[in-house]
Amino acid sequence: MSDENPLDEKPALGRQPGDLNPREQLERIIRVDHAGEFGAVRIYEGQLAVLKETESANTLQHMKEQEEVHRKKFEELLRDRRVRPTLLSPLWHVAGYALGAGTAMLGKEAAMACTEAVEEVIDEHYRDQLDTLGEYEPELKETISKFRDEEIEHRDTAREEGAREAPGYELLTTAVKAGSKMAIWLSSRI
Repeated sequence: MSDENPLDEKPALGRQPGDLNPREQLERIIRVDHAGEFGAVRIYEGQLAVLKETESANTLQHMKEQEEVHRKKFEELLRDRRVRPTLLSPLWHVAGYALGAGTAMLGKEAAMACTEAVEEVIDEHYRDQLDTLGEYEPELKETISKFRDEEIEHRDTAREEGAREAPGYELLTTAVKAGSKMAIWLSSRI
């Protein structure tokens, strides 16, 4: 393995036509992660709007606060690395809130199923990014790793809170996962 950082601006041997250059790869990582954390905050805001007077409120508030820390860190990275945010932020502002409120209206279990599904996709997404970064960008890699651990904690909490008891669990989680994967793909590119 070469000592060359694949995220440096230098052209890398073995790159194929259409491959992202290292700067573009880094921009995609920061852009999509910011969009995801922005969307996650909106999901929890929607869930809390519906479930604020329930026993789930404290759990949802705790997860929302962690997502706000994640979002703020990626806002710093956008600024410091001079990366533009996704142009889809207005859509994620509305869609995230609607997803959160909509699932919460189906009950606590459906809200938790939504959380479980989103966090499963994010776990895989962050794991792929860590693999892409390899030994490079250690500060970014540490940030992503820490946030991934917290997302896994959210997934596990959702399971403990009855996610699998949600009405239409399989259909709901399949739809949320598909939507999350689409949002990732779009946000990294637009």
